[in-house]
Amino acid sequence: MGQTRGIWWSMERYLILPVMVLLLLFMIMSTGYIMVARERTRAAGVITAPDGIERLEEVMLGGYPQWISLRGQSRQAPILLFVHGGPGASAMVPLRHYNRELEQHFVVVSWDQRGAGKSYSASHPPDQMEKEQFVQDAVELTRRLRKEFEQDRIYLVGHSWGTIISTLAAARHGEYFHAYVGIGQAVHFVDAEKISYQFTLDTARARGHDRAVEELEAIGPPPYGPDEFREKLAVQRKWLFHFEGEVYGETSNLRWLLGLLHLHLIAPEYSVQEIVQWVQGNTFSGEALWETLLATDLPSQVRALDIPVYLFSGRHDYVTVFEKVQEYYELLEAPHKELVWFEYSAHSPNFEEPDRFVQEMIRVKEETLPRP
Repeated sequence: MGQTRGIWWSMERYLILPVMVLLLLFMIMSTGYIMVARERTRAAGVITAPDGIERLEEVMLGGYPQWISLRGQSRQAPILLFVHGGPGASAMVPLRHYNRELEQHFVVVSWDQRGAGKSYSASHPPDQMEKEQFVQDAVELTRRLRKEFEQDRIYLVGHSWGTIISTLAAARHGEYFHAYVGIGQAVHFVDAEKISYQFTLDTARARGHDRAVEELEAIGPPPYGPDEFREKLAVQRKWLFHFEGEVYGETSNLRWLLGLLHLHLIAPEYSVQEIVQWVQGNTFSGEALWETLLATDLPSQVRALDIPVYLFSGRHDYVTVFEKVQEYYELLEAPHKELVWFEYSAHSPNFEEPDRFVQEMIRVKEETLPRP
């Protein structure tokens, strides 16, 4: 017993206590870094213009509390409503980080949808996570913004999953919008997943990447059912990332996700608890809306919009897949339409080529905003 006690005493003295001290110091330093970094982020993005707006608020949409961020150098600028992807992939933080110049030309409204980011709640009923409810939420938010800012029309910008919501909202209420911009436009989900899987497998074989081929052949081609999609999609997306089909120039989904996590850690919009919600919301929303995604077939629902349409597509996008975007563009009828290619992007040209994206959005405004 004495020898055992002596061993534990030695471990406590020479191992456990030093490790605990190091962990404590790390926590203190990390907390200090986050506090300083958050203040620097806040100060760098502060809106100083007399007529500017910088507001983070909770609003009721469809009877459920949801968060929006409103940022712009002038309240008189046209409203830009950004509808994020995912499902569950809040864009409030990366939108401000990558596309802050938009605030010089618009009042940028970033909306954390129900079940996502700051709007996530563990008590949210999964049966209320329905596509129709999201469309109604988007329309209700649009009406609120039109009324507050006394603007008859606003700009509607959707990304990925957000393009489904946005396209349907624009089809029903074109009178609310100057134009619709679809980034990584969703078209036919199952077709896109099949193309994405085949691209990943073909690329792995062409490059002689035996491990990728083995893992991809093991999961088999999509579509994947609700009980298996998490595990199988994780494998496919891992290798899709590696072959630059999701973010062009980035080969590690882990590195990309850690970068997003770091952005949220130093963002003034999110508390530590809300960062946990951001992670939980991605999982919850994806699971709740998986069957909705499987049923997505926009060409059968929306073949015409009565407002100008701009589809922004990454030339290397194998998530919603650029080929499907081109097909949809060719059949879609609109008073004016453009397919804008981003040659150095995959699925998120707004974040992968942020300067070009901002310039294209300025052009959209110049072409579609009525002259006084």
